Amino acid sequence: MQRRAYAPGLAALLAAVTAGVTGLTGCTAGSGGDGTATDSKAGSPAEAAAPPGKYRTLLEPCGSVQRSTLRDLLPGIDYLPEEQRERVYRGTAAVTYDTDRRAGCSWKADGPDASHQLTLDFERVVSYDPAVSDDDRAQQVYTGKESAAGLSAGPTAPLPSGSPAGAPAGASPAGAAAAGTTPQTASPGTPASTGGTTAAPEGLEPRLLADLGDAAFLDDVLTRAGSTAQRRTVSVVFRTSNVIVTVRYGEQPGRITEVPDSKELQEKAQGLARTLAEKFDE
Repeated sequence: MQRRAYAPGLAALLAAVTAGVTGLTGCTAGSGGDGTATDSKAGSPAEAAAPPGKYRTLLEPCGSVQRSTLRDLLPGIDYLPEEQRERVYRGTAAVTYDTDRRAGCSWKADGPDASHQLTLDFERVVSYDPAVSDDDRAQQVYTGKESAAGLSAGPTAPLPSGSPAGAPAGASPAGAAAAGTTPQTASPGTPASTGGTTAAPEGLEPRLLADLGDAAFLDDVLTRAGSTAQRRTVSVVFRTSNVIVTVRYGEQPGRITEVPDSKELQEKAQGLARTLAEKFDE
C-alpha cells in the first residue's frame, strides 16, 4: 500500500522538474514579444547591391568616326599621298591594358594652311563599392573632370543616376579642394589651362552643355608658347550611363599671326560628340 501511494507523488515531482527545464530551454532559444520563438539570423536579408552600369563594353574608337567626318575635321588629309592618307584615316589606337575599360584613338593631318588633330577617349567606369552604382561612380569621375576645367566645385557624395552636374558654370575649382574632392588627372594630351592661355571669345567660353548624354561640358583653350603659332584645343566631355567620352579637337595655323576660329572648332567637336552619343545608344 505504501509503494502505491509513493509512485504517484514521484511522478508528479518528475513532471514538475521536466516542465521547469523545458521553460528554461525555451528562454535560452529566444522569443519574440508575442511569445513566439525567433532565430537571430532570420528576417535580416543582405542589402541589395547597387545596379550595374548600362554598358559592359566600349565602342572601337578608331572605327567610330566615318571617313566623311574625318575629311571634314582634318582638311589637310586631301593634300597627303594616298598611302599616307589611308594611314591617317585608320587612326592611331591608344595603348591600354583593357579595351573594355579604356580605349582611345587619334588622328592628325598637316595641311598647307594649318595642322588639325582629333583625339577620342572612351572610359567605362566600374564601381567596386556594392553600395555605389556604376553610374554614380561615373558621375563622380565626370564631375572631377568638370571641376578641373573650372566649371563646378564638384560634390563629394555620389549623385543620383542620370542627374546633371548641377553646379553653376564659372565656379572656381578651388571649391573642390575645399570640399575635399580631388579632381581627376587629365588624360595625356589635354591642354594645360594655366600659363600662356587666352580666353575664348564672349559667348563661346567653357560651359556646361545641355541635351548631350547625362551630363556634358565644353572647354576651349588657346595656347601660345613664345613665338610659335597659336593652338586652340576644344574638348567636349560627356557621360552616358557608366561611360565617359572625351572628344578633343585642335587646330594650329601655319602663320603665327592667325588665331584658330573658336566657333568652328566648337561646332565640329560638339557635332562629333553628339554622333558618338547616338552610337552608344544604338
